[in-house]
Amino acid sequence: MLDIYTIGEEILTIKCKKVETFDSSLNLLVDAMYETMDEADGVGLAAPQVGIDMRLFVVDDHDGVRREFINPEIVETSMENVALEEGCLSIPGVYHDVDRPAQVTIQAQDLKGKTFKIKASGLLARAVQHENDHINGIVFIDRLPEKERSKMIKAYTKKNHLKKGSVQ
Repeated sequence: MLDIYTIGEEILTIKCKKVETFDSSLNLLVDAMYETMDEADGVGLAAPQVGIDMRLFVVDDHDGVRREFINPEIVETSMENVALEEGCLSIPGVYHDVDRPAQVTIQAQDLKGKTFKIKASGLLARAVQHENDHINGIVFIDRLPEKERSKMIKAYTKKNHLKKGSVQ
């Protein structure tokens, strides 16, 4: 199990580095990320959420399909947007509707470094966009209007008894 970093940690605010080496240590990291995600009852988990500066995330769409996305890039989005409630393992207990494209096409590499492209909709599209944001230094509340974002940070801070100023 890996530790999940929460808002206020610098790693969650940076654009992560490209994965260059596809070896057994990458496989071990991905396995540990799945274990951590499962233990936390998550749908996805990005490398910066476990303190690692890598363009990598894992997703379980709960249809029995688990996918690793290494060096991902969203190459196309639908014109149609959908607002759905999101939460995040890095901001436990905080939920809010987020407006995102209903469908995306994402290109990434697998554990062997082979490039693939998929078109995603539904929960998979939502999870892919959410996790892709993480590797670009964005958490879901960053997508909210400032007033709503401030309310979410205040609620999180109160719920977790954090000192004012420890969350960005």
